[in-house]
Amino acid sequence: MRNFLTMILAGGRGERLYPLTEDRAKPAVPFGGKYRIIDFTLSNCINSGLRNITVLIQYKSHSLDRHIRRGWNVFNPEVGEYIFSLPPQQRISQDWYRGTADAVYQNWFIVEDKQPEFLLILAGDHVYKMNYREMHSFLQQKQADVVVGAIEYPLAEASSFGVMTVDGNAQITRWDEKPARPTPMPSDPTRALCSMGIYLFRTSVLHDHLFADAARDTSHDFGKDIIPGMIGNRRVFAYNFRDENRKAIKYWRDVGTLDAYWEANMDLVSVDPLFNLYDEDWPIRTYQGQFPPAKFVFAEEFDGGRAGIALDSIVSSGCIISGGRVMNSVLSAAVRVNDHAEVLQSIVMENVVIGDHCRIRRAIIDKGVIIPPKTEIGYDLEADHRRFTVTESGIVAISKGVKLDGGKQAP
Repeated sequence: MRNFLTMILAGGRGERLYPLTEDRAKPAVPFGGKYRIIDFTLSNCINSGLRNITVLIQYKSHSLDRHIRRGWNVFNPEVGEYIFSLPPQQRISQDWYRGTADAVYQNWFIVEDKQPEFLLILAGDHVYKMNYREMHSFLQQKQADVVVGAIEYPLAEASSFGVMTVDGNAQITRWDEKPARPTPMPSDPTRALCSMGIYLFRTSVLHDHLFADAARDTSHDFGKDIIPGMIGNRRVFAYNFRDENRKAIKYWRDVGTLDAYWEANMDLVSVDPLFNLYDEDWPIRTYQGQFPPAKFVFAEEFDGGRAGIALDSIVSSGCIISGGRVMNSVLSAAVRVNDHAEVLQSIVMENVVIGDHCRIRRAIIDKGVIIPPKTEIGYDLEADHRRFTVTESGIVAISKGVKLDGGKQAP
């Protein structure tokens, strides 16, 4: 699809994911043991045949930029393929990006250089599978100027999104950005038709609206300004999300809070997860670190309580379960779980060491943390709250590289 340019917005702070975003942008947060959140959007592009991709970065972008260079250097520029990350350059003004539309406006020189007929705008912080070619076919079929990716969402949760009203031809007649009282779908009063933050434009149409918006005092946001301003003036249609995950329920997740992030990871270790990572027809790419195979030792002492085992869990390369027990958890690479330690319903990132006789439950432990022997986390939330971030549902999150001094001791 040579007449396509894809821009991925990946500069978000992800404040609700703190402390996981303390040192990295939200799209760079690890997910599912071996991936970064942005890998799902990038894999959708590859699987859709899109090979002209610009990733717009901004907030604490070093790890995201490094990940793209290491893991996504798969294109051949000699035949016009490319992917690169682009930081703010202050070409137009001295401001950082003032909104999603402003991010594209400030980098319009890329569009002028490539001269694409169509411009696809994506968010880099959602987990889903989608074939963007089908969205383009829909645009052509409807002779649309703009197509917005849409998903049916529970009415009680729709206030976090742009809510659309469409006619019988799927043309958008009304747009409410994050309304307090979302308009339900006529066919289902319990659900609303919500924006996925996916926009496919005819480039010439977007140019006029984007430059007009830049001259006005607005939020410079696609959902708040650009799309609402086009409705009634342009042919703006909603494309109902067709899920390549091929499950009974459509899967699209904004893992924007610690609780949502934890729940999405826990789904992956269920017997029949909602999100299928094992589909060979829709592979998810990522950077593959050079780690040895995972290892489980001291299983011969199972009857004595010392056994290196993992049940209903994802265990990545380089992990050593050395006489500890892991259940319903996601372990990234090079995690070590030592003698008689127990890890339950937790997400443990790279190079974490769980000491002897530790008890860890419902926790998210970021990279490089060393948990001293006999430490308890997730059992006394009041004590945990004095040292860590604890969510309303009781998930304990520990920042990257934190040095612990013990805390409450396990019996």
